[in-house]
Amino acid sequence: MYLDETMTLLFVFIESTGLLAPIIFIGMHLIRPFFFIPVPVICIVGGILFGSVFGTIYSILGLTMLSILFYFLYSQVPRLAKKINNLKQKWLGERVNFTIGQIAILRLIPFINFHLLSLCIKDVTRNFREYAKGSFYTNIPVALLYTVFGQFIREFSTTVILAILLALTLLFYLLREKQVIIKWHEFFKPKAGRSYQ
Repeated sequence: MYLDETMTLLFVFIESTGLLAPIIFIGMHLIRPFFFIPVPVICIVGGILFGSVFGTIYSILGLTMLSILFYFLYSQVPRLAKKINNLKQKWLGERVNFTIGQIAILRLIPFINFHLLSLCIKDVTRNFREYAKGSFYTNIPVALLYTVFGQFIREFSTTVILAILLALTLLFYLLREKQVIIKWHEFFKPKAGRSYQ
């Protein structure tokens, strides 16, 4: 019920702004976290107001601008950095590094914190340019999916939603970073029958 009321309110507000509607809509992505409005809600409203193509473009712009804003605020606002780091520690642990592909998939799951995933992008990139590029790529799937298909997702049955989550989990596993970690003592363990003395 709350979701429908929020969408209706956003829809009426943005539609009443006329020619400024695209700018207001992009701005809604920037202030969304302060009102605890989920990313999918804004993207669905964008699809209804501007159609699939422009709704997706505006959502990608808004989400990427929000990611860039997070990048600068993270280093300037210690309280924000502490809060997001605590969230990462609680949900993901200390030494988790996702690939950009995995983060793009995690962005599709509505209940995972957007800024937590922005921190994950920051952790796996070396500089601002890589971060901005990674943010842009990870925002495309979420903007596209919820703008184009968002209105239909609400009508899916529980079975279909579980099948989608299972498919996302499989895709998440397939896009993991493939590396083998060998412990120091195992790597330098002498072979049987051979002595180094």
